[in-house]
Amino acid sequence: MLLRFAVKFLLTIFVIGCAVHLHAEEQAPPISPEHAAEMKAGLDLFKSSVGQTLTTSCLKCHGGESVKADFDLSTREKLLASGYVEQGDADSSYLLALLRHDEEPHMPLRAEKLSDETIAAIGQWIDLGAPYDKPLVDAANPTAVDQDKASDFWSLQPLATIAPAAVTSDWVKSPIDRFVLEKLNEHGITPNPTADRRTLIRRAYFDLLGLPPTPEEVAAFVADQDPDAYGKLIDRLLASPHYGERWARHWMDVARFAESFGYEQDTDRPHAYHYRDFLIQALNDDLPYDKFVAWQLAGDEIAPQNPLAQMATGFLGAGAFPTQLTEAEFEQARYDELDDVVATTGTAFLGLTIGCARCHDHKFDPITSADYYRMASTFTTTTRSLAEIDVPTDAEAKPVTVQVNTEGGKKIPHLADSRGFPHFYTTTHFLTRGDVSQKGEVAPFGFPAVLRNGHPRDYWEAEEIPSESALSYRRTALANWMTDTEAGAGGLLARVIVNRLWHHHFGRGIVATPSDFGVQGDQPSHPALLEWLAVDLIHNGWQLKRMHKQIMTSQTYMQSAAANGEQLAADPQNVLLWRHAPRRLEAEGVRDAMLSVSGQLDPTMFGPGTLDEGMKRRSVYFFIKRSRLIPTMMLFDWPEHLVSIGSRSETTTAPQALSIMNSPHTRSYAESFAAALPSGSVEERITAAYQKAVQRDPTEQELKAASEFIAAQAQRDGENGQQAALVDLCQALFGLNEFIYID
Repeated sequence: MLLRFAVKFLLTIFVIGCAVHLHAEEQAPPISPEHAAEMKAGLDLFKSSVGQTLTTSCLKCHGGESVKADFDLSTREKLLASGYVEQGDADSSYLLALLRHDEEPHMPLRAEKLSDETIAAIGQWIDLGAPYDKPLVDAANPTAVDQDKASDFWSLQPLATIAPAAVTSDWVKSPIDRFVLEKLNEHGITPNPTADRRTLIRRAYFDLLGLPPTPEEVAAFVADQDPDAYGKLIDRLLASPHYGERWARHWMDVARFAESFGYEQDTDRPHAYHYRDFLIQALNDDLPYDKFVAWQLAGDEIAPQNPLAQMATGFLGAGAFPTQLTEAEFEQARYDELDDVVATTGTAFLGLTIGCARCHDHKFDPITSADYYRMASTFTTTTRSLAEIDVPTDAEAKPVTVQVNTEGGKKIPHLADSRGFPHFYTTTHFLTRGDVSQKGEVAPFGFPAVLRNGHPRDYWEAEEIPSESALSYRRTALANWMTDTEAGAGGLLARVIVNRLWHHHFGRGIVATPSDFGVQGDQPSHPALLEWLAVDLIHNGWQLKRMHKQIMTSQTYMQSAAANGEQLAADPQNVLLWRHAPRRLEAEGVRDAMLSVSGQLDPTMFGPGTLDEGMKRRSVYFFIKRSRLIPTMMLFDWPEHLVSIGSRSETTTAPQALSIMNSPHTRSYAESFAAALPSGSVEERITAAYQKAVQRDPTEQELKAASEFIAAQAQRDGENGQQAALVDLCQALFGLNEFIYID
């Protein structure tokens, strides 16, 4: 019986084995009878042309100096393993789709498309089996770049001193204009003349203050015969305390600033507003930009006795953080918190997406995963804390509780406190694919090698570290590296900030992606001008107010917004700057302008914000609670305050118009506006309303239509009809495109 069972079992195994073998034979791809001939033909093609094409056009980014997008063609095995090539089937190969520009990103990246003949040869080679005669990179002597070697990518180069173009024209008013006019001449485009004075003062007020000029200010400027009247106007605006309020809001977008933790519970951070107040005060004081940056990274270490420097560290802790965690999530949440700091630091100051290297080497930029974890290690023991500080922006003389980010301070209460978990871990590890359960060695702190010019990290370490200090001074080294224009990242830092200023003055940066100066970002439209501006900023003490004036007194900025068909056809996006393109106000500008024109604006500065939409202070003082954002602000593309934003989206939707038509707040602004109009005839009051709202007199047609409207309303509604009609008119003026657009 046992023998019979054993025989039956062995026969069964034999049958199954034969079936598997036959199935495998059925599944195995048949070998073409011409296989040897095809491989020989493919090899000849590789030797004669394809190998050279891949080496010169592709290898540098895909197996030579780096491996971008997980595509390595240095050997045949790696090429086939990448999935970009279907052996023997060129038409199904992703590589051919990229080379033919059927798929994005078009390859070679940021270079001329390969010729049709060259692409056809690569396709034929793939059809013939994609054979290699030898690896494109010698395994014994790899050409992969040493990470300490400088990149040849434009934004990672040392700053170059460039002289303005030697163009002569009466149109030119500054060195900026020479760079711009040279480009325009190359394309045969004639730039616009200077805008009228009413346009210039309105443009300058909104750009620097975010508020409209009064009719009296407009009239005085238009009548001023002083040749330097415009330059003096810029100086007055830069000296206004409203300048800091306007430009702090721009930086708050970059810093992903909010006053709550986010996530499900979204607990408030009642002491976070001091960071916003630091921004306003620092910008009004014209704090040099290199110090402005350094304090946000390490103000508690660099200038511990300076209240503003302490407040500045709020930058590091402005991101979202979950306050409801299971025990298994604590360590992961801390690594996520470090990721937020590293990613925001990279995009805000350097325009580099360093956060993309958390799980693997950056697929496009020369930033390794090791670079990422060394930078994260800089912040290992830095946590949100509370400090008692004599705040210069607070009316009280006594110390005020401020949220800072430091080491060894009084930590903000955390749900880990009662559960035996720390706020931070004393070491940061290299993680495999960003997974906290796959820890490697401890990561020493450091900075991206591509911007170190071969120097070790101790080149930037603090000269003196107090022995009794609880601070590590790692962030001081980071700040020193970040602002070092000779051996560190200072050149890129300068490029990024002058581009941000340009972006807000023109609606588009010289680099149209202000937070991405990497391979996936846009190339600069005027690279020589960007270099010149960055060098000029550094050589003049990193003073931002001076740079504002440099930009705003150029003829490029002072141009009219007029356009004709020929100019639009040649450059529809105004990339070459042949005019000053109209721009819509941001949400804050729309609301603040209505408050200002209506006479309801409360000029009180600093202090805690509010969620009350009826607040009369400037919009920068709204309390930013991530789960309860101000509805009318969101209508006009207010950010969600979760990640760093370099450029807001700009939508045009029906609810925007409906809000201006129906919002009780807008109606109250219109009522106050109408009540403040001077006494006089209906025509005089209409004229005064236009002057306050859009800084000009109404046209004859507008005056006639408004007069008839008010007369009809008064006849219909009786005694109070005229005043009610004036309120309607004022509300209609708020709805004009001209009211919410800067030209």
